[in-house]
Amino acid sequence: MPSSLILRPTAVADLAFVLAAERHIDNAPYIGQWTQARHEAAISSGDEAHFVAVTTTDDQPVGYLILAEISSPHRMVALRRIVVTCKQQGYGRELLRWVKAYVFETLGYHRLWFDVLLSNQRAQALYRSEGFVEEGRLRDSWKTASGYEDRLVMSMLAHEYQSLEYGVNSEH
Repeated sequence: MPSSLILRPTAVADLAFVLAAERHIDNAPYIGQWTQARHEAAISSGDEAHFVAVTTTDDQPVGYLILAEISSPHRMVALRRIVVTCKQQGYGRELLRWVKAYVFETLGYHRLWFDVLLSNQRAQALYRSEGFVEEGRLRDSWKTASGYEDRLVMSMLAHEYQSLEYGVNSEH
């Protein structure tokens, strides 16, 4: 699949886009709301990696992602955020594949994990189609306006990534 996105480290100048993206009506129910200061801390952190995704055609931002636990001695990374503003364009899948290649090929790590809200069926379908496995459920762990919601913990291990047809030594 030819790449339609370029990922680059997020700059402070990108944070207006990032904040608007996470507060957008399609994203806000599924994304924790961070302050600009918290995003700035992630940008400068040695244990987090903050990236913005821009299109190759016109350099327009269409999403961002945040990885955590980059310096884990256990060789695992947490996908803290993956946010796309232009839905139904394949950008979410492309970002997810970039994350997997970065974690397993570039960093050479063993495990990639995240949690997803039980109500976010669209994201779960994407994650499953990309080879992620459900590990368990964090019951009533996300406070909403109407109560609490469960989160699913999902992950992929390096050997699972390597068994995917587009894994190591293929174009992604």
